Amino acid sequence: MSKKIIFITGTTGSMGHAGFQELLKRRDRFDIVTLARPSQKNKKMMAPYLNEPGVKIVWGDLTSYDDVLQCVTGADYVLHPAAFIAPAADHDPDTAWKINVGSAENIVKAIKAQPNPDSIKLVNIGSVAMTGDRLPPIHVGRVGDPLKPSVYDAYATSKIAAEKAVIESGLKYWVSCRQTYIAIPDTMSLMDPIMFHQPLNTHIEFVTPYDAGRLLANACEDDVPEEFWRRIYNIGGGPACRVVFFEYMDQMFSRLGLGSTCQIMERHWFALRNFHCQWFEDSQILDDYLHFRKDTLQDHFQQVMEHSPWYVKLAALRGVGPLIPKSLVKKFVMAPMLKGKDGTLHWIHNNFEARITAFFKSKDDWASIPGWDDDMPACGSDTDYVRLDHGYDENKPKSELDLEWVLPNHRRHSQSI
Repeated sequence: MSKKIIFITGTTGSMGHAGFQELLKRRDRFDIVTLARPSQKNKKMMAPYLNEPGVKIVWGDLTSYDDVLQCVTGADYVLHPAAFIAPAADHDPDTAWKINVGSAENIVKAIKAQPNPDSIKLVNIGSVAMTGDRLPPIHVGRVGDPLKPSVYDAYATSKIAAEKAVIESGLKYWVSCRQTYIAIPDTMSLMDPIMFHQPLNTHIEFVTPYDAGRLLANACEDDVPEEFWRRIYNIGGGPACRVVFFEYMDQMFSRLGLGSTCQIMERHWFALRNFHCQWFEDSQILDDYLHFRKDTLQDHFQQVMEHSPWYVKLAALRGVGPLIPKSLVKKFVMAPMLKGKDGTLHWIHNNFEARITAFFKSKDDWASIPGWDDDMPACGSDTDYVRLDHGYDENKPKSELDLEWVLPNHRRHSQSI
């Protein structure tokens, strides 16, 4: 039996590289093609695989149709996790649109250019950011909820347009899986002012890169049923990967020897709204098809420690306190992130009204944020939440739903809110 050819994008990024690593384990049945920009960093990262049997690396760009066509030609599957993500996407929205939307359009066009496009299966990766701010009581979501990106979220708007290009492509085989927060082991690399754009009671159902990589590879296996295709799914690790942002930071920083959140940060540094992430009511559906979940919150913490510098591991092993005085962590590590153009305090002190309105509602609301001694903002549970109405009678069997019935009811619902 001949091997399947898998074209996978984004192999120099978190999810794409994890998918690439998982596919490498299955070269008895898969040959791999990937497209990477010929930057010095990417060439160094992909150098170990240049002479690997069953691996073809094409140096090029996803915004070039000819480069994409070269990789799609002959492929049985196209896995597309590549993206230009935040915070870089927020700084350069034009590039975000060019890469995120342009790459999806190029892939669809290249598939349609093949002799038998109906034989090629496309797995597009969207984002939880597409549904925007989901604080309690609407902190649990599902596919079909409104696409309402947060203000200033150029990444989210570009991913909505990219998913639309896939859904409306007319391809026979496609899915779009909306990726949640990928909890990478190198968590310190995520230290950026964007962390303060998140409200403390943001509800996160994360997934590790290892589980995400299994997802991609498992989508290419023969046991995936026909009914899996032409649908949208939420990617999430399930109940074992659900956490509230404040609790997540508190546990993470303590493990890394930096101190607790309230010791190294101030509560008024964090936004009150206008971010994204949620727990999922329906993330189990994707796992029922692709069986990718293995990791839990504790597994993620263990992965972080395993990838930490030796002195962090030694401190954890000996049970010693913070490696650096907490006051210095606060002053020299955390506080500087608030002073640049993306810093929440920079917006406040310079009266950037549009940013203040988006993330705090008003300067008075920011000034009213209490200290750590007061009660934390409301958190929800996975059973007590407001389920968003999709605008039609969901108790009806699918066989009784059609556009003549659904659309008028959906319009009435939209007008009522």
